Amino acid sequence: MRFAFFGDVVGRAGRDGLAEHLPGLRRRLGLDFVIANAENAAAGFGITESTARDLFDAGCDCLTLGNHAWDQREALTYIVRENRLIRPLNYPSLSEAPGRGAQLFQTHAGHRVLVINLLGRIHMDSLDDPFSAVDRELEACPLGMVADAVVVDLHAEITSEKMAMGHFCDGRASLVVGTHTHVPTADAQILPGGTAFQTDAGACADYDSVIGNQKEEPLRRFTGRIPSGRFKPAEGPATVCGVFVETDPASGLARRVAPIRVGGRLAQTVPDIEAAAG
Repeated sequence: MRFAFFGDVVGRAGRDGLAEHLPGLRRRLGLDFVIANAENAAAGFGITESTARDLFDAGCDCLTLGNHAWDQREALTYIVRENRLIRPLNYPSLSEAPGRGAQLFQTHAGHRVLVINLLGRIHMDSLDDPFSAVDRELEACPLGMVADAVVVDLHAEITSEKMAMGHFCDGRASLVVGTHTHVPTADAQILPGGTAFQTDAGACADYDSVIGNQKEEPLRRFTGRIPSGRFKPAEGPATVCGVFVETDPASGLARRVAPIRVGGRLAQTVPDIEAAAG
């Protein structure tokens, strides 16, 4: 099975970038399933039904969220109606958070894909322990038995928490990938137990920016320490950043992982499927 995960989609530039590049990537890479983190899809803050529809129309099969999940109030009701939209799993049990933190999907070819979204706890919103939450989910829906592939998106601030999650899930997930910091890391690898891992997938955003935002306001805040307006997504051509995984059909563990970067300003990287097959 082949699938791809794309990092935080920031504003219209990110949505347009996926709409431009994802159909070709699906064909070129033979993708069976596509996931994108979409918590910044609506003008950089949250998601709406309209912006989610843009991403589904572009070819995404599932959208994950993060700390900006509820920035757009309509997301609170939309997520109840749309099971392809996943919020962090580790909300406290008494929080009455709407929607789901994990969902088992079935592809057109009949593959079963479990997608889990988690929120880190270091320098982030204070939620329940993501490690115990994912442990329960992986026990309930084991890879190779109930699920043909398992993807864990840890939306977190610090690299060590993301790396620890990768090792915690090693051998039980097809991919553990980090989101939130919007910069693609250079550590795509298969861990000893067979789980593909990348600390951060990056973002689908205009990289002539400060993590996808227009440069002027972040620069004012860093240099003058006084905010003068809201952050706004940069509007130039987006670089679409993500990670490609090919799994073993018997175990569901990764046998190949590679970064994806197309369009925009960053160096282009697309897995060479023909070379891998040879």
